[in-house]
Amino acid sequence: MIAAAEALTRLRDGNGRFVAGQLTDQALSKRELRKLAADQAPFAIILGCSDSRVPAELVFDQGFGDLFVIRVAGNIVAPSQVGSVEFAASRYGTKLVVVMGHSNCGAITAAVEELLDGATNESRNLRSIVDRVRPAVQGVIAGRGDVDRTTLIREAVRANVRASVDHLRHGSALLEELVRNDGLLIVGAKYSLDRGVVSFLDPP
Repeated sequence: MIAAAEALTRLRDGNGRFVAGQLTDQALSKRELRKLAADQAPFAIILGCSDSRVPAELVFDQGFGDLFVIRVAGNIVAPSQVGSVEFAASRYGTKLVVVMGHSNCGAITAAVEELLDGATNESRNLRSIVDRVRPAVQGVIAGRGDVDRTTLIREAVRANVRASVDHLRHGSALLEELVRNDGLLIVGAKYSLDRGVVSFLDPP
């Protein structure tokens, strides 16, 4: 398995191809398909949002078996997401985890509307997502009533990504051990819907 720094470079290069419109041919031969059916070795784990406009494999121009992708609205970190990251990192030895949010995220917008407008959601299941996003959003909004909503949402997306990264780094004994002893790197990123560019937050 490649090191985290090399995996990060591979993702950056792939996003560069995506932005330039120079995607590689990811078609598989029958032989390659059979080989992947027997085993996998993803070089990066992506925890991203379920938004239909943010498909990680396309955004990073990667093919079958390259990425272990977990998608959930608001790229939140709940027990099932932590478990999925733990599984891939421990089972396959993958060294890089990327939590990827995106501009104009609906879950973030819903949390901002709730905090500023008093809007509520009656669905218990949707409520569980907004509740996980809310603390990061509250930190951005606190004492900033004069800031325009677009700016608040943009900053809240980044704050939510950082909160999810922090949860993965410090909310799992297994991941903490892999970070400490096995070269696992957990980083945040933000995808721009209108530009197609992935910006890594606080990269090493």
